[in-house]
Amino acid sequence: MSTAHPTELSYRSAVEADVPELVALVESAYRGDASRGGWTTEADHLDGQRTDENGVRQVIGGPDSVLLVVERAGEIVACCHLAHRGDHAYFGMFAVRPGLQGGGLGKEILAEAERRAREQWGVKEMRMTVINVREELIAYYVRRGYARTGELSPFPYGDERFGKPRRADLAFELLVKSL
Repeated sequence: MSTAHPTELSYRSAVEADVPELVALVESAYRGDASRGGWTTEADHLDGQRTDENGVRQVIGGPDSVLLVVERAGEIVACCHLAHRGDHAYFGMFAVRPGLQGGGLGKEILAEAERRAREQWGVKEMRMTVINVREELIAYYVRRGYARTGELSPFPYGDERFGKPRRADLAFELLVKSL
């Protein structure tokens, strides 16, 4: 029996039964009108999907990979992906329910993800990629100790699994933080 306070967050690894709810969460945080309820929306830059059930299953089943499910009072409120990649961990698929964004949950979850990567894998660095035009989001991560590297990788134009771009200048910028 859990003794957690109802407002406290709990963390667990995602399982197959979580897939539909996690897809809905990620989509609601990044795409379409629902995403405009939070500040992490990509709806001005991308249409279409952010992920799908196969994409989430691949993350769950990947080697050296965990999709953390974040719950509060028994409800899924967020998720994030951690992958062990040699000397560093990769952080991605971070989604907080739009109506709960802006209240400090993201900061708390990011800190927990960093702690887990450091303690479970012994890595000294966390890396992530953010769409280069997402200045407000990049600034959020910079405030949390991530450094902009200026290193860009191409956006997968033509691969609708990642969305339908509304502009031609998208790329991913690598952000790095020493743990």
